Amino acid sequence: MNKKNIYLIGLMGAGKTTIGRLLAKSLGLPFYDSDKAIEDATGVDIATIFEFEGEDGFRLRENKMIKELTELEDIVLATGGGVILNEQNRERLKDNGFVVYLQCSIDRIVDRTSRNSQRPLLNVKNPRETIQALIDEREALYLSCADIVIDSGQMQSKVAVKEILKEYSSVQN
Repeated sequence: MNKKNIYLIGLMGAGKTTIGRLLAKSLGLPFYDSDKAIEDATGVDIATIFEFEGEDGFRLRENKMIKELTELEDIVLATGGGVILNEQNRERLKDNGFVVYLQCSIDRIVDRTSRNSQRPLLNVKNPRETIQALIDEREALYLSCADIVIDSGQMQSKVAVKEILKEYSSVQN
């Protein structure tokens, strides 16, 4: 099977956007970030969508955007951390691309997200607790979609990209 698209899944702070940009550059493919695409389409940031429409409203917008983005060919896509909560999204990702789960330790995620107030799910008293709950809730779903798992907390982005490219090229042949 020839899956040309590469989709990055994983929790916020796992490095999907950073690694996605590097991957796209090395493959000469366009890079998309589903959260950024939603912001561009609505004209407001994700935090504002959460504030006015709640998580359910955001997830409806996300599902629509994932449908659009997975219909494109030859792209690298960084998805939002909760994209896999929706079964249709999981199916679209698995059916239309090579899915890379960027797995990352809770300590690394706490560190990477602590300086960013634009993460609605983490604007709470104990972000570490929230991140652990998200890992508990989503880990099996991430694994069920993934063609490969990369520990993005342990390796530098460029090393992660090399690993992904190695695996990706082996399924292309």
